[in-house]
Amino acid sequence: MKNIAVIGYGVIGKRVADAINAQDDMNLIGICDVISDWRIQNAVRKQYNIYAATVEAEKQMKASSISVKGNLQSLLDKVDLVVDCTPKNIAAKNVMIYKKQGIKFIVQGGEKHETTGHSFSAENNYQSALNLNATRVVSCNTTSILRTLTALKRADLLDYARGTLLRRATDPWESHLGGIMNTMVPEKDIPSHQGPDAKSVDSDLDVITSAVKVPETLSHMHYWNVKLKKQATKEDVLNAFKTSSRIKLIRYDQGLVSNNTIKEMFLDMGRPWGDMYEVALWEDMLKVQGDELFYAYVVDNQAIVIPETIDAIRALTGIKTDGAKSIAKTNESLGIH
Repeated sequence: MKNIAVIGYGVIGKRVADAINAQDDMNLIGICDVISDWRIQNAVRKQYNIYAATVEAEKQMKASSISVKGNLQSLLDKVDLVVDCTPKNIAAKNVMIYKKQGIKFIVQGGEKHETTGHSFSAENNYQSALNLNATRVVSCNTTSILRTLTALKRADLLDYARGTLLRRATDPWESHLGGIMNTMVPEKDIPSHQGPDAKSVDSDLDVITSAVKVPETLSHMHYWNVKLKKQATKEDVLNAFKTSSRIKLIRYDQGLVSNNTIKEMFLDMGRPWGDMYEVALWEDMLKVQGDELFYAYVVDNQAIVIPETIDAIRALTGIKTDGAKSIAKTNESLGIH
């Protein structure tokens, strides 16, 4: 059993905390944040141990009748590894604390690859993360790119890939604070950052991405054009995707015609927050024409990195040395079938 702390209890942090709590080979020792509003109060209701990141935060928490177990340093003294889910400007400062403490840590995709020197995607490079001091779980979009392209690569089908990303404008719970309305905003640079980010995990990938921010908050949508390495049928491609337990094949002709209908399906499945840990890829939209492959899928920006983070914990701490066994264990605990 390894003792784990979660720093930052926001959109990702609260999901990571619940996922850690669902494992039988790691203990969630506590969560640390600066907030004292409804978000941290929900953590109290779940009986998580609360730690204050600053002296001022501790005062505000106590004024809100939140029982504070201690400060950040006292939490770090009790754990084997930290999962930092704070905003990137804060995480960058926290990393210095973890290094000084000599404690293993995981950061999220908003950080640069150089922060840890290793970027993680469970089905691609689990083995290379074993017993490292730190890794970065790549972003939601990059995670989806690696899952799908790695599946094609395993089947020796992938030559190169070109993708267009339709990106959600903001997280759903912050829709009242920002985002865009009645417009679409293309990212200035081609490739957009997701392509180079995927190459930080697998330098052999020939991948270029373009991205457009669109006025919705439910998820991202990707369109991909892949040059195949050899002759293949649609069935060959689908069989390749089926080798990933974290790609869920869906059908347009079953009413799953949009990101909101897909979200509704996962809510009906009883997933917490309606979370979709898998890449939802339309099998009846997928086309093979000559040596070209065309497909599209949806990415849940709030959930896809959660199972990856659990696997990263096992890799860094050495709980599981076999990536496939860790993935299977995480899938079972989160209801990924």
